[in-house]
Amino acid sequence: MSLIRYEPWSLVNRLHSDLDRIFGRDYQDNDDSRGAVSDWMPAVDVQETKDAFVLRADLPGVDPKDIDITMENGVLTLRGRRQSEQTSDERGYRRVERISGEFFRRFTLPDVANAESISAQTNNGVLTVTIAKRPEVQPRRIEVKTS
Repeated sequence: MSLIRYEPWSLVNRLHSDLDRIFGRDYQDNDDSRGAVSDWMPAVDVQETKDAFVLRADLPGVDPKDIDITMENGVLTLRGRRQSEQTSDERGYRRVERISGEFFRRFTLPDVANAESISAQTNNGVLTVTIAKRPEVQPRRIEVKTS
């Protein structure tokens, strides 16, 4: 049997913090630690092959020069910005659509990832980042000698 702690004010506190977040004010703490890091989050597929890790990120409308990829302490960071504007005038109606915003994604890679061998390319709005694996070190048997 497990004990469940009853906290009657947890729902009220969560509602209060959600309302503060929605209306852009935070009375409890003045840092941005709970704020949004990015305006949108691209979908990313991560695949492990025999000799590499492959990340594919959907980045429609993002210019390759606006993409920043960094690797530090085993963490791969994808950051960028997209801006586009479409205008159409048809039969007296005018429509303007803008899609813009920054994105930020981080991925912790295992120790076998080779930080020196990372390549990235984009094709039709899909960014492909390939991180090669280090050659695996085979365990070595150590003989125990008697004296």
